[in-house]
Amino acid sequence: MASAGSCILTLNGGSSSIKFALFGVGQAPQKILEGVIDRIALSEATLTVRGVHPSDCITRSVVVPNYDVAVHVLMDWLEERCQHHAWLAIGHRVVHGGSKYSAPERITVQMLEELHRLSSMDPEHLPGEVLLMEAFYRKFPKLLQIACFDTAFHHTLPRVAQILPIPRRFEAQGVRRYGFHGLSYEFLLTELGNVAGVAASQGRVILAHLGNGASLTAALDGKSIDTSMGFTPAAGVPMSTRSGDLDPGLVGYLARTEGFDAKRFNEMINLQSGLLGVSEISGDMRDLLNMEAHDVRAAEAVALFCYQVKKWIGAFAAALGGLDTLVFSGGIGENAPLVRSRICKGLEFLGIELEGRRNEGNEKVISKDKGSVAVYVIHTDEEFMIAKTICRIFDSI
Repeated sequence: MASAGSCILTLNGGSSSIKFALFGVGQAPQKILEGVIDRIALSEATLTVRGVHPSDCITRSVVVPNYDVAVHVLMDWLEERCQHHAWLAIGHRVVHGGSKYSAPERITVQMLEELHRLSSMDPEHLPGEVLLMEAFYRKFPKLLQIACFDTAFHHTLPRVAQILPIPRRFEAQGVRRYGFHGLSYEFLLTELGNVAGVAASQGRVILAHLGNGASLTAALDGKSIDTSMGFTPAAGVPMSTRSGDLDPGLVGYLARTEGFDAKRFNEMINLQSGLLGVSEISGDMRDLLNMEAHDVRAAEAVALFCYQVKKWIGAFAAALGGLDTLVFSGGIGENAPLVRSRICKGLEFLGIELEGRRNEGNEKVISKDKGSVAVYVIHTDEEFMIAKTICRIFDSI
């Protein structure tokens, strides 16, 4: 059992940022502070921290020309400012666990070697995440460190939802649908059970995690049965800079006409597409909503996003055999009532009917009382999910 005063550190390494949080351990994890090193490798990089104590709230410029330097800047700050906390364990969010990792596991040298091997599956995230894990594993070798995999939640996908329609031999190499945002979806289902009852979380649920990265998941009996992201996080709906689903024939076309190789194509679909690619202005939904009235490119990017999310909701309602609950989350899902309204418009035939005042106020329940589908807005918290997982693992040791 964890002792009073113990803390858990959570780490979430992105392609150009490192998020972190510190949780106190009690009956449930309580967040003490959270922060991020953002815009790694750019001149405007910053370290931002928010905490319960005013002395913990800072924003300052940092020089982090690469990911390795950013990791050491973070470790130095944590040692300087958080040394009075007794660290119980460290939890790492890992985007891709391949077919091997279907549950949180203790980090070992063997796991790090395996994740190096898997890095080709997600070159945007895994190399930085492994570097982060290795650095903290070397720095704090006596601490319990747990890898929490974003793909783990989707290991319940039925086989028909996993298989990709390509030659079967690639499946032996681990090429299949994995799905992502699993920590978020696990948190959302748990929170749905808290606010609406266990029966609601076990029913026919569509979870929409809509942020810079965006995906949807169909859940039944509390388990994922289908999800929009696939072998990589680039699949599914259009995102901030990711394309979402594309005609695979585009690969050959751009190779012939533009001389694209695999690296250039990968950069395009992950960094130059989605809302940014269509609008040619910004990958931030807030910017596009502010500009759509006088810029057709912004308007089309917003319309495309809403249309594609609506299509996935319809498809997942079919996969579920109907729909009981729809949950919006993520930066867009939680804070953009206009986007939610446009997504849900025309879905009345499914029983989805928003109540305008509730939706505009970002209330917890935004559906009409008479609607057959309950629509929720729930703030997601992946870091809390990591901390909760570590508490469970630590107490079982």
